[in-house]
Amino acid sequence: MKKIIACLQGDWVCLNDDPECVMGPHMTDPSTWYKEGAEIHSPLQKQRADTYEEMDYLKIHYKGVDYRINPIFIQIATSSSH
Repeated sequence: MKKIIACLQGDWVCLNDDPECVMGPHMTDPSTWYKEGAEIHSPLQKQRADTYEEMDYLKIHYKGVDYRINPIFIQIATSSSH
């Protein structure tokens, strides 16, 4: 199973642990988001490269709070079966 882990307000949390968590442009659960290609907002052509609105980001709704984070704050962990 893949665990989707994000740094939210300085704490690393497993998004899969919140059954109400949704993320990405289609606001799907973390496992579906990953299986469907892990889309983020990343405009190919930026109007202005020096604005917050033009940065790559990912929307996350976790434990009742909406976040907009840079994708570098996402990690994917895979547990192996032995």
